[in-house]
Amino acid sequence: QVQLVESGGELVQAEGSLRLSCVASGSIFSIASMGWYRQAPGKQRDMVAVITSGGSTNYADSVKGRFTISRDNVKNTLYLQMNSLKPEDTAVYYCNAFSRNRLYWGQGTQVTVSS
Repeated sequence: QVQLVESGGELVQAEGSLRLSCVASGSIFSIASMGWYRQAPGKQRDMVAVITSGGSTNYADSVKGRFTISRDNVKNTLYLQMNSLKPEDTAVYYCNAFSRNRLYWGQGTQVTVSS
């Protein structure tokens, strides 16, 4: 079992920055990859960025060059640095972890970008 707790979401003005955090606990040594997803009202949950245990990353086209995913294996924490935020980045952001053929999700953190 893996437990994930996100934090860092808040109201921010366009062009501002935020850093989201996701603390993992439980069977963390079995985690193969982690990622950030987001879901806007009335829309499906979409991938934002993922990072493997080896450090390889992948980003949605809409956030390339603005967002950076990273993980601190000592602190068992996943980060998402978000710069140059746009109103269309407004969503609930979820952290996930893939471990032993199971996908775990956090409870989400709200990011609201005002124009």
